Amino acid sequence: MKQIAILALGLALSCNTSQKTVSEKAQGPKSIDPVTYAQTITEEELKDHLYVYASDDFEGRETGKPGQKKAVEYLKSQYEALGIPAAKEDGDYFQKVPLEVSKVPEGNMMIGDDTFSLGEDILTFSAAEGEFQEIVYVGYGIEEGTYSDYGSLDVSGKLVLIKAGEPIDQNGNYSISGTPEKSVWSNMSEAMQKKTELAAAKGAKGVLYYDTTNFPRFKRYFEYMKTNNSGKMQLAEDSNDNYVILLNEQSAMSLKNDIDTDHMPKSIAADVKLAITSGNDQVDSENVVAVLKGTEKPNEYVVVSSHLDHIGITADGKINNGADDDGSGSVALLEIAEAFKKAAEAGEGPKRSIVFLHVTGEEKGLLGSRYYTDINPVLPLSRTVANLNIDMIGRIDPKRDGDRNYVYLIGSDKLSTELHELSEEVNQKYANLELDYTYNDENDPNRFYYRSDHYNFAKNNIPIIFYFNGTHDDYHRPSDTPDKINYDLLQNRTRLIFHTAWEVANRENKVVVDKATK
Repeated sequence: MKQIAILALGLALSCNTSQKTVSEKAQGPKSIDPVTYAQTITEEELKDHLYVYASDDFEGRETGKPGQKKAVEYLKSQYEALGIPAAKEDGDYFQKVPLEVSKVPEGNMMIGDDTFSLGEDILTFSAAEGEFQEIVYVGYGIEEGTYSDYGSLDVSGKLVLIKAGEPIDQNGNYSISGTPEKSVWSNMSEAMQKKTELAAAKGAKGVLYYDTTNFPRFKRYFEYMKTNNSGKMQLAEDSNDNYVILLNEQSAMSLKNDIDTDHMPKSIAADVKLAITSGNDQVDSENVVAVLKGTEKPNEYVVVSSHLDHIGITADGKINNGADDDGSGSVALLEIAEAFKKAAEAGEGPKRSIVFLHVTGEEKGLLGSRYYTDINPVLPLSRTVANLNIDMIGRIDPKRDGDRNYVYLIGSDKLSTELHELSEEVNQKYANLELDYTYNDENDPNRFYYRSDHYNFAKNNIPIIFYFNGTHDDYHRPSDTPDKINYDLLQNRTRLIFHTAWEVANRENKVVVDKATK
């Protein structure tokens, strides 16, 4: 699982276990019993796969490294053995994902006669060059509902100045929420990305972002990258995207000395020169995509996904095997594929097509899934009815109290009431796990909903469910090894996901999206 994104610069349940009778609409064909096929998902086969996939031979499966290449070859060989074809028309299981690593940039920004050094007064992780005689100050840089900091301002091709936070009305309430509660526009981990993406969508050439809380965090990361001669991995398509420069108090005040008190958007005359350069290294990586064609609705797709990469080898040579993260999801996906294939061989294949999607670059910022959804979908998103995403389902959260036979569910109710109800009904009928919605809470500080590959589907209004066991002491450490996995739980959770995919694929109508993406 990806850690909370801190690279927006150039760079991302209250428990409800109510039980319901399985409705007619959530059942597959009455003559078919999916339990027979679910039972082919076994502890033994999951363990056999994982002891290979999370072995030292795979060197921690870091994106673009030799171990990751071994991982994708292993996945390909399994689909070939099962007789499940590639999703691409040319028969290639690999979807190349063009990636780059941007080196730590060098340079400075001049405001009038004052020079502000990169790494001290300003921070960015990408090149930024140009001369400007005007900047557009958009206050908090927010636009939601009837509120807009942009109004009639034209920011196309211009340099935009934005500050952290959000407006408060005369009653002391936050203007966006209308209550004393802050909105996502104040969230430390998400607000910068939302504001800078909004500015880019309006055509801004670049963003100067004033945030005294985030500046020290980014500065520590900048210094780490510079010391270790490492850079940020990104999609190659992003390398020419608009830049974001984080300002400290000194550089921000040089542009607008009343920025803390003046919230009114306006154009400002300013002599700004950017001279920040950076070089990029190419990275060769790929998603693995297979598909089992549906019998009645082959052009509608249920995507079951997991990420194939992990974080590789530590500086002192220790291998991060990633057995739980996300070896567990990767091998679960293989077993789900085998179960569907056995059903198809018995003449009981799913009505809709099932896409088995293993994505790269999750640990680098959900890159492989974003490439699949936003840039080059192998199969059309307009015909993708749901995404079931698996990221860490082989362990037990040590902080959790309750039945060990549980799984955290995240996002099932975010876009589709039907999908959430179907999920509950399927669990009651087939699995009887404790479905824990702790991390589905909008106020959960971990923000797991935004931290795995399902989010790239959800933001495209495709209903999702994210299956997760929670973190543990071995998370992102060399000690995340196959011997730590609870294989009985991995089996139970994998069977639940299979049954859910089965019902989504076989119901008469696709699940309805009845909630808007936030």
